Amino acid sequence: MFFSATAQFASAARVLSQRAAELDLVVPGFRSPPRIVGVNRTIRRSRDSEGGVVAVRLTDRPFTAAVGDMIEGVLVINRLEPPLADQMRTLLWRTMLQFTVEVTNSPRARRTEPATTRVA
Repeated sequence: MFFSATAQFASAARVLSQRAAELDLVVPGFRSPPRIVGVNRTIRRSRDSEGGVVAVRLTDRPFTAAVGDMIEGVLVINRLEPPLADQMRTLLWRTMLQFTVEVTNSPRARRTEPATTRVA
């Protein structure tokens, strides 16, 4: 099934926002495209430094790259530093894999029996 980049982006933003909230992170707003022409991502903090907006470019790039920019935007808005940033990045990527992995229905992908090796 094919989804437009805009619909896919909106869905990804909802899922990422929900997961960030579950992790007690400040949830930024997401938009596309960035206001600055020629960049892949911009981050604008709110005046009170709580929250902000992450804008990502969707056109002419893999959607996985846009998801990565969204995740990094959450980390930047929350001013996370290692090792906590690494832990949160891993948790957010695990949540967002559904937007980056293409599932196939090929018989080979469904095969569950182990491969056998012949020894001569």
